[in-house]
Amino acid sequence: MNTTTPEQNETPPATLPEITFSELPEKMRIAAGNAGWDSLMPVQRRAIPYLSAKHDVMIQARTGSGKTGAFLLPMLERLNPNKKTCQALILVPTRELARQVEKEAEIICRESGLKTVAVYGGVGYGPQIKAFEQGAQIVVGTPGRVLDHLLKRSFSLKNLEMLIFDEADRMLSMGFYPDMKAVQRYLPQRAVNTCMFSATFPVHVMRAANEFMHEPEFISLSSDHVHVTDTEHIVYNVPSMEKDRTLIRLIELENPVSAIIFCNTKRRVSYVTTVLQRYGYDADELSSDLSQSRRERVLGRVREGTLRFLVATDVAARGIDIVTLSHVIQYEPPDEMEAYIHRAGRTGRAGATGIAISLVYPIEQRAIKHIAARYEIEFDERPIPTDEEVAKVVAERALVFLEASLRERDKLQTDRSLRFRTLARKLAESEDELPIITMLLDDYYQKMQHKFVPRVEEKPKREEKPRAKKSNRGRRRRSRQR
Repeated sequence: MNTTTPEQNETPPATLPEITFSELPEKMRIAAGNAGWDSLMPVQRRAIPYLSAKHDVMIQARTGSGKTGAFLLPMLERLNPNKKTCQALILVPTRELARQVEKEAEIICRESGLKTVAVYGGVGYGPQIKAFEQGAQIVVGTPGRVLDHLLKRSFSLKNLEMLIFDEADRMLSMGFYPDMKAVQRYLPQRAVNTCMFSATFPVHVMRAANEFMHEPEFISLSSDHVHVTDTEHIVYNVPSMEKDRTLIRLIELENPVSAIIFCNTKRRVSYVTTVLQRYGYDADELSSDLSQSRRERVLGRVREGTLRFLVATDVAARGIDIVTLSHVIQYEPPDEMEAYIHRAGRTGRAGATGIAISLVYPIEQRAIKHIAARYEIEFDERPIPTDEEVAKVVAERALVFLEASLRERDKLQTDRSLRFRTLARKLAESEDELPIITMLLDDYYQKMQHKFVPRVEEKPKREEKPRAKKSNRGRRRRSRQR
């Protein structure tokens, strides 16, 4: 792993200048031309100098910003096509992204001699192992399947030069953190240039980054300075009577580490809390109607970080500070414009980024426009996710959990499970038995989702307990026995 000396920590790294298309080394310029580019996108101009200089960086960039080219182009200069072993590992959250990165790598690396293989679950191991045997230098895959190959010793990371985390926030929200840590054990015992790309950098993503990198530099494309921006403001225009369904879909997609859900009235707070609890979420409410003992119990869980979703009014939530808060969800816009700033400001603290989401009915859209104009906030209007999009993400996440559970089973447990092979095949072949399978998967997912909340926690300090004085009686007895 990377190491830094005290002397290095004393001097902050200098910001590297951007690079233009014409300034690219010839290999990169030709490869970019093969990809159809005649200029560089902002993330490429900013990131390429850092990766070329082997700096560890955290780069805030959205999907579609050109980040794939930002980490692939420097590989042309840094990787050796004559060395038939993995030299660059790119970890991604989904098989779709793995295929996409592989396709782009094949175009960019076409004339370099570098070979790429995408590895992910749901397909056979054979073609992937064959690509390793043929000496693929660039491996792109999901952490779970990469870990499977490392456990099988299909390939090695001993010659690794570059480690890329692509869409790190999504990777953690998918439940990949345990697999990422397991992969880390196979990294060389020396410095490996590590870069992390993420649309947002909430506290849990930053903590994960610091477990893989030492003193990483930050690049945000939102300004001319190297830093991480505070809060992303998102609005969803919701059809009438659809806020409940939309809220559930967004929670399933975003999978927040922790969130405050703001409502304007005590009655609405109680209603939303009931909806979340009945759906199986760890949620509780905070309003002025609660008894003092109940209020203290809820606040205690908030302070301990053990409550995932707090539903509250502005008055009840005043003064509450949750360090790991990744999301603020406004079930309805506030009655007073100033309240929006107080709500959104509860996330994105201490150098981390946060997400402020507003659910807006057509009649409430004017209020959001007034807030945007008064506080010069640029809201990102997004379409409401469909049931199909949610099902796809949940299925990917469930597969992560299943593969992780399978890896944890010992030989006895694996042999024991063979009792159900015939039944499993029968259930899979019959459409009428589909409800049984979906029920089992849903129960398993709900159980594992609470277990694998995408939280990267700092190790708590052990409290020193007063030691009981040891009696000399046993010591004397042993002496006599001798």
